[in-house]
This record gives sequence, C-alpha cells and structure tokens, in this order.
Amino acid sequence: MPTTDPAGPTDPSVLATELHSVLGLVARRARAASAESELTASQRSAAARLLREGSATTADLARAEYVRPQSMRMTLGALEERGMVRRTPHPTDGRQVLVELTDSGREQMRAVLQAKQDWLSHALATDLDEAQRATIAAALPLLRTLAGTPAEAAQTAQAAQAAQAGTAAQAAQAAQAAQA
Repeated sequence: MPTTDPAGPTDPSVLATELHSVLGLVARRARAASAESELTASQRSAAARLLREGSATTADLARAEYVRPQSMRMTLGALEERGMVRRTPHPTDGRQVLVELTDSGREQMRAVLQAKQDWLSHALATDLDEAQRATIAAALPLLRTLAGTPAEAAQTAQAAQAAQAGTAAQAAQAAQAAQA
C-alpha cells in the first residue's frame, strides 16, 4: 500500500507505485493546463520529439517512441492532416522521407510547452516553500537517471547543488543552463 509519509519506506516496489502515481498526476495537471488535449498521447509525443530534435524519418521516430513504423505512420498522418507536420525528401537518400514540424506545428507545440511550464512554475512558486523546492531540485538528477538520461543528470546536478546551498538565484541559473 502506498504511503504518503515523506520519510516513508525505501522499498523499491512501494517507491515505484508512489512515484508512478505522483508523476502521473503532475503530468495530467500540466496537460490540463495546456491546449494539447486535442492531440492523442502518441501525437503529442511525436510532435514534441520533432520540436526537440528536428526532422526525422518515420522509422527513426518509431524507434525513438518505441512503436511500430505502421503506428508512427498513422500518428504522423493525423498530424499532417492538422497541418502540424510536413514530409520532405531526405537530402542524401532519395528512398527516404523526412518528417518535420511546420511553422504552425512549431508554434502550437511551443504554446503547449509554455503553458505547461507556466503551470508548473506557478505551482512550484505558490504550493512549495524554498526548502521544498530545493528538495525537488536535489532529486532531479536521480529522476533523470531513472528516465535514462544520465548525461542530463550530470548537468542537472549543478542545479541541485546550488539549491542545496540555499541560493534560489544560483539554482535558477543552473537549472536554465541544464535546460539549454
């Protein structure tokens, strides 16, 4: 049974249940604060990846998103119907086609991400005190490691160290550097 005690058990199965539940709630609240509810989860994820990483082939996107190429083709087709993506010839391999966000798709995804950022920033500022925010900053490298991004975890560690030192300005600067 999950515990709400912040100093609760460190049993991996209890932590996994609680972490999954909490991260899901945060994600749902952030999603509700943005206009992305019109897109399916797979459409949001593919469009966000294209925004972050730039153009890609359907096969590359399918691998990155852990779905079959046929499923990714359907996802991209729906995004194309919305005018969010376009297909262009691959510059070096005439057999392949690249998919990229259109200007409209980029604007829509940036607006979605900004709405989420604004909601989370407001929640952190109003619902938590400085010490609680420092605790979250200190946990970010661990969460990044769990997410499979240890290189980013090292960058985020700087933000955590600054937060533990108790300087909000340093923490904000380090967090911005980690996001760059």
